[in-house]
Amino acid sequence: MTTWWEVALGVFGGLLVLWLALVLVLWIEQRRHAGGASLRDLLRLAPDVARLLKRLTADPTLSIGVRIWLTVLLVYLLSPIDVIPDFVPVLGYADDAIVVAIALRFATRRAGSDAVQRHWPGTPEGLTAVLRLAGLKSSA
Repeated sequence: MTTWWEVALGVFGGLLVLWLALVLVLWIEQRRHAGGASLRDLLRLAPDVARLLKRLTADPTLSIGVRIWLTVLLVYLLSPIDVIPDFVPVLGYADDAIVVAIALRFATRRAGSDAVQRHWPGTPEGLTAVLRLAGLKSSA
């Protein structure tokens, strides 16, 4: 018979392995592109991406599925409940970054590069980075 701590340890181990796999995938993707964004560049993107998500969520021309997906992402980010609590050093915020990257890629690919470009509040370089993260091509 398994005890509660064995179950908790198994869940924690599984989450840790999943998180490490996602970090590895993001690291490999970053290395594939010459002149990839630095951590400083990525941190500067955060406010622009938040405004982009808000604008895409409010756009009635987008499908309801995309808008629901973005709303769920915003609720997750505002929620005090996380996969890994934010008070855990490094890992606490890394899981949020991974969730945002996955959700942003999913939603922007379904919304299309035109919608992302139409609602992008930041610099052209930031737009290029977001489109590359989403796997979209610029139409301009």
